[in-house]
Amino acid sequence: MERADVVVIGGGIVGLATAWQLQQRKPDLSVVVLEKEPEIASHQTGHNSGVLHTGIYYTPGSSKARNCTAGRAAMVRFCEEHDIPYEICGKVIVATREDELTRLDNLFERAQRNGVRSDKIGPERLAEIEPHATGIQALHVPDAGIVDFAVVARTLGSLLRDGGTKIHTSTRMIAARERGGEVVVETTAGDFVASRAINCGGLHSDQIAHRSGARPRVRIVPFRGEYYEFAPDSPRLCRHLIYPVPDPAFPFLGVHLTRTIGGKIEVGPNAVLAFSREGYTKLSISIADLAGTLTYSGFLRLAARHWRAGAFEMWRSISKRAFVGALQRLVPTVRSEHLRKAPAGVRAQAISPDGRMVDDFLIEETERIVHVCNAPSPAATASLNIGAALADRLL
Repeated sequence: MERADVVVIGGGIVGLATAWQLQQRKPDLSVVVLEKEPEIASHQTGHNSGVLHTGIYYTPGSSKARNCTAGRAAMVRFCEEHDIPYEICGKVIVATREDELTRLDNLFERAQRNGVRSDKIGPERLAEIEPHATGIQALHVPDAGIVDFAVVARTLGSLLRDGGTKIHTSTRMIAARERGGEVVVETTAGDFVASRAINCGGLHSDQIAHRSGARPRVRIVPFRGEYYEFAPDSPRLCRHLIYPVPDPAFPFLGVHLTRTIGGKIEVGPNAVLAFSREGYTKLSISIADLAGTLTYSGFLRLAARHWRAGAFEMWRSISKRAFVGALQRLVPTVRSEHLRKAPAGVRAQAISPDGRMVDDFLIEETERIVHVCNAPSPAATASLNIGAALADRLL
């Protein structure tokens, strides 16, 4: 049995950032991080597209909007202080049809209200920024950027260890119980006892909450984001970041082109239901995870409401031609032979029983355990700010 002041369950970027912020505030505090995988940042953090978001998409006043703006600034400072490569390259959000112009105007208004720099531009200016992109109007967002969040997470891990925080990998949480003035966290590596605990379990956050005796208001449904990337000998048809105008009915931003800090150009994601919470391939199937999704009333209501959009996403998953067709709306010169399969990611999407995709960050707590029940994009961008807020709550 190991004792600590705080146990952090989950070694992704949010969990690590929270532990680091605790360490920064109270260096003498004993903090333990538990990660079920052999390495930290193995799931959403390590499969992230690496975009530093600005906060242009989010409802003004929402937790996402507040944390993204402040969190991006904190992330840039962190990268500079610790020599982590990043680039503020800017992005364009491109309207290709007349019926998208109203949504583009709404985004521009949100940008103003959220304090995000953006400019409305026409086809001529768009061609200067992204010569291969085509649209009738666009927003230029100069402060968007790129970074490798797995490198950020590993740096946080090193700083934590140097500061005396223990990170236990290959340590899966089994259950937790609150008794008296402490929390006992049972794991495959033994029991950990602390004054407080925080659940940063990402894809498994709702299951961890249930194993702790909590009853979260949502359930995590995994969606696989499928990507292609440009082959090395293909023309470079994207200088920075090229996005479509998103559909406000969905939390996904649509198929887009992203240059990575490593020099690749990724395109995607195509968002389809994953048959496992860690279903990074089409053949990754967990009977328990799939049964849990298909018998959940919230997912069934969501599927009934949006089956047409879901069917189209599935078709793009099957048909590379359909996937390329979606890209060609933004960059007409893209060809199928330019692209090859790239690693996929899995998004932990919280869905409420009424079939609503929970759009904002969601945190619930019992007397001694804080549960991060929903932390979708831009959680990586905002992780240092989220970690600061969680650390303040724990203290």
